[in-house]
Amino acid sequence: LNRSGRFDALPDRDLVAFPTEATQVQFHNWRMVNVDHLVIGKITPLGGDQFEVQFQLFDVLRGKQSTGFSFKTSRADLRRVAHHISDLIYKEITGERGAFNTQIAYVTTSGSTKNRTYTLLVADSDGYNPQTILTSGQPLMSPSWSRDAQRIAYVSFEEKKAAIYLQDIGTGSRRKLATFKGINGAPAWSPDGRRLALTLSRDGNPEIYSMDVKSGAVTRLTRNAAIDTEPVWTPDGRSIIFTSDRGGSAQLYEIAATGGAAKRLTFEGKYNAGADISPDGRKIAMVHGERGRYRIAVLDRDSGRMRVLTDGSLDESPSFSPNGSMIIYATGTGNREVLAAVSVDGRFKQRFSLQAGNVREPAWSPFGK
Repeated sequence: LNRSGRFDALPDRDLVAFPTEATQVQFHNWRMVNVDHLVIGKITPLGGDQFEVQFQLFDVLRGKQSTGFSFKTSRADLRRVAHHISDLIYKEITGERGAFNTQIAYVTTSGSTKNRTYTLLVADSDGYNPQTILTSGQPLMSPSWSRDAQRIAYVSFEEKKAAIYLQDIGTGSRRKLATFKGINGAPAWSPDGRRLALTLSRDGNPEIYSMDVKSGAVTRLTRNAAIDTEPVWTPDGRSIIFTSDRGGSAQLYEIAATGGAAKRLTFEGKYNAGADISPDGRKIAMVHGERGRYRIAVLDRDSGRMRVLTDGSLDESPSFSPNGSMIIYATGTGNREVLAAVSVDGRFKQRFSLQAGNVREPAWSPFGK
């Protein structure tokens, strides 16, 4: 809950009591320390590997319970239940769906330059419980989640050339989607899950194309002598935002999903690239380059105002949480590249220290089914 940037949990040292039953809650004591909401709970062993997890959420100002549930679960699923409880609390208090029980995908690199290993992983939203999807001696890039959070499209160089693959997370089965001459890169799912936007240089210049996932048919959307890349769909599926240097430096542009004239979106700074769009379509996250530093910034589409959220020197690959409250990204720290997260208002920042190797190109999953 703290990580969402929407809550400020009372430190343990400041807790006035440790109730585990509703009858033990003295609301006036919590009001005195300016607590708005109180969560209590307990875990009861049921024998074997089973547990009962119970929690209650109280509105301190009103002096009554807001919600509460009890779950039976195994030891292996305790973290998942904790995420689910956090989602229930988040929804009850904010009215918005929580995203703690979702997942992230990312690529790690390890080993020497001559003997490097690339691994595509999927983990819980807080970086725990990583699962290997694919390991390769050749680069893996640009993971992109399907709308049902069951499949991932990504770029692999395992055959010594770029190709786009589609892989089922549950079964591990996969198929090759694009292996055209030249660049096959930056796949991005359409909201309806039927199409991918991607960058191809099959006609000589890197351009944005749309591919029908089922048939494999591609449609060219941009026609410009510059490099057009890193497409991402708007939530309504009507347009695509992409990076282009057609104006002399890397900036963000928007084009209709059927093609046509492109409209420039960013003007502040000499470098704005790698866009992701909030689920409500009102904010665009990007890598904003200025004076040799690359940080994560957010453009408010209604006001046109841009706000820099991070303070690193090499931050990249921003990806919104499915409820739009957080952004995950990769950042350099010392001699390593790690995962980091920032709330959309910039109030809360976190670096993950769980991943082995250097982390690149994180992507936050949709809510899925």
